[in-house]
Amino acid sequence: MSRYAVGDLQGCLKPLQCLLEKVSFNPQRDQLWLVGDLVNRGPDSLDTLRFLYSIKDSLHITLGNHDLHCIALARGTTKRGRHPSLDALLNAADCAELMQWLLQQALVLRSEDGHYLMSHAGIPNAWSSEQALDLSREVEAVLQGPNVDEFFHNMYGDEPLAWNDNLQGYERLRAITNHLTRMRICDADGQLELGFKGIAADIPPPYRPWFEWQAAGSRSETLLFGHWAALECKTDRDDIIALDSGCVWGRNMTMLNMDNRDIYRCECQA
Repeated sequence: MSRYAVGDLQGCLKPLQCLLEKVSFNPQRDQLWLVGDLVNRGPDSLDTLRFLYSIKDSLHITLGNHDLHCIALARGTTKRGRHPSLDALLNAADCAELMQWLLQQALVLRSEDGHYLMSHAGIPNAWSSEQALDLSREVEAVLQGPNVDEFFHNMYGDEPLAWNDNLQGYERLRAITNHLTRMRICDADGQLELGFKGIAADIPPPYRPWFEWQAAGSRSETLLFGHWAALECKTDRDDIIALDSGCVWGRNMTMLNMDNRDIYRCECQA
């Protein structure tokens, strides 16, 4: 068995299939770890989800902000920000089945050997790995429960920007979701700046990339994340690996062999 982790797909199916062919991926034997943002903006969101669903038993997925937004659109709990690239998916006969499958996925996953911890945007410095998993389960329980539509009605918004263990209700769930699916930069107190999407050199003080606040060796796991294409997979860390290399923007898609740390890339078209 081999394990591979891949950055944001965003509806780019052909580069994903290119990567799988490079490593002779066998869904009966191997595992594919996906950091989220499976859909939106790219050319093949529907076919991407259908392909993934066909090999679902080999997948480990953490949901991204685009995935959650797509589910909300499909369920009719928001009308904002519907990208034309989602039309085929949202109008498909099997859309409800695919969305129900996405609702069963996690926000944080840890590999069975304990070597990796994966989420879409990262793990805040203030959270231990166990706390991150516990908080992920809080959101997952709501996504898989009877109040899922109420959650989506309350999901949108930036506040609260800083984590507090005493947060309750939908403020708490929104804060967990934003940290795990939208975070890029924060200050020393952990307060997020959610509007920034640029390169690290343009980060305004006092903010820094979220991972720069984490001391080397502070976790037993290596962190895997995506979400921030402008990083071009550069963290200058061996213990925190970025996997979003901007495929949907015409750069490439990145795959990590989780067992030997080999990197594979396939070119994308804008």
